Amino acid sequence: MAKDYYQILGVPKTATDGEIKKAYRNLARKYHPDINKSQDSDTRFKEINESYQVLSDQNKRSAYDRFGDAAFAKGRGFSDWQAGPGGFDFRSWSRGPQADFTFDFGFGGFADPFDIFEIFFGGRNPFEREARLPRYILELNFAEAVKGCQKEIEVDGKKYKVRIPAGVDDGSEIKFTNFYLVCQAKPHPVFKRSGYDIYVDCEINFSQAALGDVVEVETIDGPVKIRVPAGTQHGTQIRLRGKGVQRIHSNSRGDEYVRILVKVPTKLSREEKELLEKLKRYS
Repeated sequence: MAKDYYQILGVPKTATDGEIKKAYRNLARKYHPDINKSQDSDTRFKEINESYQVLSDQNKRSAYDRFGDAAFAKGRGFSDWQAGPGGFDFRSWSRGPQADFTFDFGFGGFADPFDIFEIFFGGRNPFEREARLPRYILELNFAEAVKGCQKEIEVDGKKYKVRIPAGVDDGSEIKFTNFYLVCQAKPHPVFKRSGYDIYVDCEINFSQAALGDVVEVETIDGPVKIRVPAGTQHGTQIRLRGKGVQRIHSNSRGDEYVRILVKVPTKLSREEKELLEKLKRYS
């Protein structure tokens, strides 16, 4: 009986690679024989993995969309297929004369034997030497993370002086000979960080927004003056090139984005109200 790989994974034929991978991961967790003890879990799990092997590979998916699972039937190699009008020539995929395409379920049925660790253990591959190295949390303030610093730490009773490069972020990992340091960067009360870019708010009054002005804003290098054009609207962003965070192991930097916030007065004098009334009539 022909297999519908899309139906097995529960995705439409128009599914993106990301949607296919997400469906595969969810089903793999649910039906893995080590977790699901039902009688058909092993068969179901192999079907899920077989479907993913085909649909996650663009060449195999194209073959399946055109010929169905017959394209991968035992004894039918890619070299057997002839190129159709405007179609694929599967002979170019052959590993040799009359090559067979087979699935390998050597490690619990996963297409990639290390997929299982991504699904069940958060992406760490315990067979890699680096994964066995211990990890320690290193707390950094905002300036230490964006500017870099030197810290003295103690690991297993031994003291180390370590250099933290400029540009690390919350969650960044730094590998040393015997351990990893996982950076835990504290937020800043004024600056908001996104990757290597910095975001900061700047309040101006109504007249400054309408007439334009030169105002002072904060950057991670200290205050600078910028020109606010006349007619600037609330929420306008002004980009300061190269005023963001230095990229790790690079001389280039991100940018700073200044968001203009126009303050609306809550209390007005009689004279101010009269002036605004005149402005409303002429606007």
